[in-house]
Amino acid sequence: MRAGDSRDMELLAPVGTEEALGAAIAGGADAVYLGGKSFGARHFASNFTDRQLAGAVRLVHDHGMRAYVTVNTLIKEGEMAEALSFVGMLDSVEADAVIIQDRGLLPLIKERFSIPVHASTQMAIHSPAGARWAEGQGMERVILARELGLEQVKEIAESSKVGVEVFIHGALCYCFSGQCLFSSFLGGRSGNRGMCAQPCRKRYTVGKKEGYLLSTADTFGVGSIPELMRCGVSSLKIEGRMRSPQYVYLTSLVYKRAIERARNGDDILITDRERELLEVVFNRGFSGGYLTESDVMQTAFPESRGRPLGPATMVHGYLRMDRGVLEPGDGISLYQGGEKIGGFDLRPVDLKGEYVLASPPFSSNEGEYAVYKTKDREFPAIMEMISRIRLQEREAVRRPIELPSKRTRRGERESELSFYVSSLSVLEAVLPYADRVYYDGSKQEDEALGMCDREGKEFVRVLPRLSLGEVEAEHDKVMVHTVDQYELNRDRELYGSYHMNFFNSHTIPRMHQCTLSPELDREELLEVLSRTEERCEVMVFGRVELMLSRDPTLPEGTLIDDRGTRYPVHRDPEGFVHISHSTDLLLLDKVPELRSMGVDSLGIDVRRRHPDMAAFVGRSFRELDIDDMGELRRKCGRSGLGHYRKGVF
Repeated sequence: MRAGDSRDMELLAPVGTEEALGAAIAGGADAVYLGGKSFGARHFASNFTDRQLAGAVRLVHDHGMRAYVTVNTLIKEGEMAEALSFVGMLDSVEADAVIIQDRGLLPLIKERFSIPVHASTQMAIHSPAGARWAEGQGMERVILARELGLEQVKEIAESSKVGVEVFIHGALCYCFSGQCLFSSFLGGRSGNRGMCAQPCRKRYTVGKKEGYLLSTADTFGVGSIPELMRCGVSSLKIEGRMRSPQYVYLTSLVYKRAIERARNGDDILITDRERELLEVVFNRGFSGGYLTESDVMQTAFPESRGRPLGPATMVHGYLRMDRGVLEPGDGISLYQGGEKIGGFDLRPVDLKGEYVLASPPFSSNEGEYAVYKTKDREFPAIMEMISRIRLQEREAVRRPIELPSKRTRRGERESELSFYVSSLSVLEAVLPYADRVYYDGSKQEDEALGMCDREGKEFVRVLPRLSLGEVEAEHDKVMVHTVDQYELNRDRELYGSYHMNFFNSHTIPRMHQCTLSPELDREELLEVLSRTEERCEVMVFGRVELMLSRDPTLPEGTLIDDRGTRYPVHRDPEGFVHISHSTDLLLLDKVPELRSMGVDSLGIDVRRRHPDMAAFVGRSFRELDIDDMGELRRKCGRSGLGHYRKGVF
């Protein structure tokens, strides 16, 4: 979209149920995004059968709208044909685009179908280079990472030939989307597979801080609309496929009005009443998001409480408080000490002039309460209006797709030992055992390179985990973590870290070596390895990174959950915070299996570890001394096989 052209800015609404679809239509959205029963990042939404999807596409088209369907999970090797068959069905029913995360799916779609493809925010595209990569892959739109400020969005939108989509309202993940492994390693429910258990909404302590320390406020981006319009953003996206039809209707209605007002040059984009309705329908606290703010945290409570009304007093069974905006039919909820006591709808008799004087229909102690408005008198009429819009199922046929059953005889390999280090002292400790060093230190890289050269060990510079600016690498051999870095450094010898989510053989691009996803189990690793001739690494030791966040408030140290589990926290020179697993991945006794699979490199992560520990790990893996397992486990404190045995759902 050309910068400054506001005529075609799209409002994109979330749809997780048939009722939400009607809500988006009634609310005036320009387009909807919705998912099928599989391959969607909101597995726990109701979602749609194939016949319902076909009917939904026809219904929104009949209302002059567009329908985008999510296929935005990582896809296992054995699922790829089924995923393609699903996309083929979507193409046949004339869905307007598919939204994908898995890079391996992209060329397979382009080879077979005409349906446009949008890059999910799960790809974490965050720079002009990432947008160029998407354009080069034939994508029509990129959904940007939610961590970008307005100036960064502007730079991408004004320099890009692909459409740019930005989240404008709704829930904000603590971690960069597509980079979170917390839920996965906590209980096998992978956020990359649509099954996030939301560990970011739990209580934690770190140092003297305590609360819902990873819980963000919802994005409320009305104020950013004029600037996003000026710089040429194609689409404004509302988050919320798990939310109510009333939420979908009101966010669609209010943001559509705000876009029209911005287009007309109005100073006021939202009325007090419109903001009140948004706060009531879902509200865990609002912020401008990273579009305009650096601190987007709301750590007092993790759930929606509605619009805060202030304090109230319970005396002799009656609740007394200022009336404010309350009217008959509104619903309120009472909290005390952070706990919800109950809620009820107000009757005309409960309103006494400027005050509320009501007897709640539940037992409650005398004292002070915090009161929130959780229902509006207009909600029943909204639901009645939505119910008149009905979805009719249509025929939808999935045609089987056969992918070439290519098999590669990799053969057993003498897997190299590749060490991730972040200091010269640890580098010195592991050099006798290393074939390759991935250097992740913020300083002294020339000294590190010299040490490796003198010992005849390969040196690979690890690029910053993520950078919101574009900086090309200075070394010939670099490890990249994102498609943005990949695009910027194509002319170098590239190593892809596991943060690039190499999940199947189709995902593996042409680079010197890639590290396969730690979410794959033994059989899934074997499936990938047997179908590619590219060099592959598997992580065998270290604390897997669970989260990468822009949050400026979380201190370094140890994050402790309500079970006493301890997660190391550190902050990198770019300012991003990293949360690592409480448990070391330890696959020493699985090395013979990995060698027999044809694994080229074993990744050993000893960053931020004591040199003595790093040396012991190095010697154990070099000598493949299984007798060291007991001592290694003792030194680690907590260790395990990760997903090697069971994988993820």
